[in-house]
Amino acid sequence: MPAHTEMITFDGLAGVIDCALDWPSSTPTGWALILHPNPSQGGTRDNKVVTTISRACVQHGLLAIRPNFRGIGLSAGAFDHGKGELLDIAALVEQFRARYPDVAAHPWVLGGFSFGTSIAVQLYSQWSDAKKRLPDLVILAGSAALRFRHGQARAPEDSLVIHGENDEVVPLSEVMDWARTIGLPVVVVPEAGHFFHGKLLLLRHLVQTRLKSL
Repeated sequence: MPAHTEMITFDGLAGVIDCALDWPSSTPTGWALILHPNPSQGGTRDNKVVTTISRACVQHGLLAIRPNFRGIGLSAGAFDHGKGELLDIAALVEQFRARYPDVAAHPWVLGGFSFGTSIAVQLYSQWSDAKKRLPDLVILAGSAALRFRHGQARAPEDSLVIHGENDEVVPLSEVMDWARTIGLPVVVVPEAGHFFHGKLLLLRHLVQTRLKSL
């Protein structure tokens, strides 16, 4: 079967969560959850950074999930500044594991771009404290980890954090201030802005290279 995208829904606290599942061309060897940028500023699961990371995961043999946050696409509810979105994605992960147990048993990747990284690091922190199964790799692009927080914002030391040198939305200095507190390396893409215009091929290459460690 060729690689393809399937549209499905999960149940969030505000109603349905509208999701795209990007299937690889063969039986998945794992899965990835990729979270999109700020929905109040036009962010959706079809953002080019999100789809670039998803495409890299699919090419590596992973099933990639791209949910729309509240109020985007067919997803119910309205933007909740990260609080409701955090609860929704935690519920989505539990439902995914129940619905696709064969895929969920394999390694998995938690990724995000911009606003999506804030949700990702808070999820990681919650699961770590609760001693739940943690992602095998965390990927954060254009990280806004210090924003939209309703809890701890931690990430493993082997996370792949990619940031543009000239990010006009989240200054590089902000990311370094956060990364410094947990000893986290940051890959800086020279001359790149927040949306990695003209640098998406490099972004995909960085993700693909790191995925080889799974």
